[in-house]
This record gives sequence, C-alpha cells and structure tokens, in this order.
Amino acid sequence: MSRPALACLFLLLAACASETPEPVARPAPPEPSAVPPATAPAEQPLPAHMRELRGSLLTPPADSEVEMALLVVDERDRPQQLLGSLRLAGNGQALPFRLPFNPQYFPVGARVELRARISQSGRLILRLPPQRVTMADSRDFGALSLVSAP
Repeated sequence: MSRPALACLFLLLAACASETPEPVARPAPPEPSAVPPATAPAEQPLPAHMRELRGSLLTPPADSEVEMALLVVDERDRPQQLLGSLRLAGNGQALPFRLPFNPQYFPVGARVELRARISQSGRLILRLPPQRVTMADSRDFGALSLVSAP
C-alpha cells in the first residue's frame, strides 16, 4: 500500500475508534397556542406581510368546535385552495376571531370566501353563510350571525 492510502486508512480507523460525540439537544418545537374558550384572541401584532379578517360569531353554543376557513371556491361552490384557517371553542357567547392570511397567495379574479362550521359532539349544527372577500386587505366583519346547518 502507498503511504497516502495507508495514512487515510489510519485516520479512518482512528475516527471510528474514537468516542461518539453526544447528540446535540434540539429544543422542542413550540406547541400551537390554543385560544382559551372564555377569552378573546390575544391582540398580538400582525407581521407586516400578513393581513387578517376580524369579527365575532354570534353565540356558538358552549362546548362546540368552531372551524373557520378562508377559501378559494369554484363556480360550483367547491373549495379549491385554503388561504387560512382557524379553530376555536364555542362558549355560548359572541366569539371573537382573528384569521391571518398571506395576501401574496390571494388569487386575483377568483372567488374567495370566509366560511365557518360549528360542530357539537361530532355533529354539524351551525354554519356561517359564506362571506365574500374581494380584496387581499385586512377587514373587520363585525358581528356575524350563524344559521342552522342543513
């Protein structure tokens, strides 16, 4: 064997024989924050590149699950793209919401709607009639009424 090959083999054996370094501890990923059911969403500053839809849903029942989504829908009312979503817990009172979205993904000329559905014990009980969103700007919808789900 040549000297360089012998030196490489020696270095390789030395590297394998040395103690293995301890793994580097990685911090645990932060857990998603849940909105407590009895309080309003925290007023955290919105990043400059983001926009948000705000408002409140009028009285989803206590112990209900509220799912909200900002969707691109086609001419047959079928969802085509999700632009933002939010899950909240109903508390029997007006439920404030803040749904952030990135305006860069807002399609020009497409139909975009804010939708919500409210379930209790796994059964759909209420829904928000679709709210049309025409511009990729922040907007306050105010108080939104829910209707019985078909």
